[in-house]
Amino acid sequence: MKRSLSGQVVLVTGAARGIGEHTAREAAARGARLALVGLEPERLSAVAGELGAVWFPADVTDQAGLTAAVDQVKEAYGRIDAVVANAGVASRGTIATGDVEALVRTVEVNLVGVMRTAAACLPHLIETRGYLLIVASAAAYAALPGMAPYCASKAGVEHFGNAVRLEVAHHGVAVGTAHPSWIDTDLVRDAQDDLPSFRETLRRLPPPMGSTTSVQRCAAAFVDALERRRRKVFVPRSVALMYWMRTFLNSRLTEKFLESQARRSVPLMEEQVRALGRGFGASTAEPPAPRRKDRPEPGFIADRYHR
Repeated sequence: MKRSLSGQVVLVTGAARGIGEHTAREAAARGARLALVGLEPERLSAVAGELGAVWFPADVTDQAGLTAAVDQVKEAYGRIDAVVANAGVASRGTIATGDVEALVRTVEVNLVGVMRTAAACLPHLIETRGYLLIVASAAAYAALPGMAPYCASKAGVEHFGNAVRLEVAHHGVAVGTAHPSWIDTDLVRDAQDDLPSFRETLRRLPPPMGSTTSVQRCAAAFVDALERRRRKVFVPRSVALMYWMRTFLNSRLTEKFLESQARRSVPLMEEQVRALGRGFGASTAEPPAPRRKDRPEPGFIADRYHR
């Protein structure tokens, strides 16, 4: 059953750019009141100003900071009706040769960050019998070389969402997982620009893994999910075939095909990552520096809720 978003309070993490930003814009266009959380204050402020939203800087891997931001959303609006746990990153390189801190950070943001977001938001969603949409990926269903941390984190996110759905059903809270394939965002464009081998790999993959979907189309699908409290969201819809074919996609037959491609593409990718000299794309926000204990927490004064 479709529910109007008019007047509903929607919190989006990773809202400064990409899928998060455009989901916020689409939800606002359908009448929702928005709260934006992320790591890029200037971009968050600009988007929030356009949407009449509130915004709070927070790293989803920092429980204290994230919980404080969520509590301030509740204070600002009096309620939280839906949450889009969208914040995510994608590292560069293989486990054998990549920057291990970047690889681990990918899992921390994509999986642990979702867990922390859910922990901070679910008490408020229980009050409103709300909806939690967790952003996984088509990568939850099929593995690609050079994406081990990303694939692992997104597979974990799907099963985390499946388990949490059962935990909160008796509260009237609905939980969905979203599974986009490649979306035309800074994250995907950065990967293609950084690694010609990645761009070539995409060209060789069959649809939907070899095609790119517009970020506007993805955002519309996410907001439709908010209105209908969907259990699964596939972008494009053909990703549903991967969901049903996941056993075949992870079979020895498929693996042998990918191995034949990887023998050439992986050494080339590793060489390109070494030359790149960084573990993330140019648009990936850096986590904030640790706060010195002798410095007080920043206060929210005249512009308290960053409207």
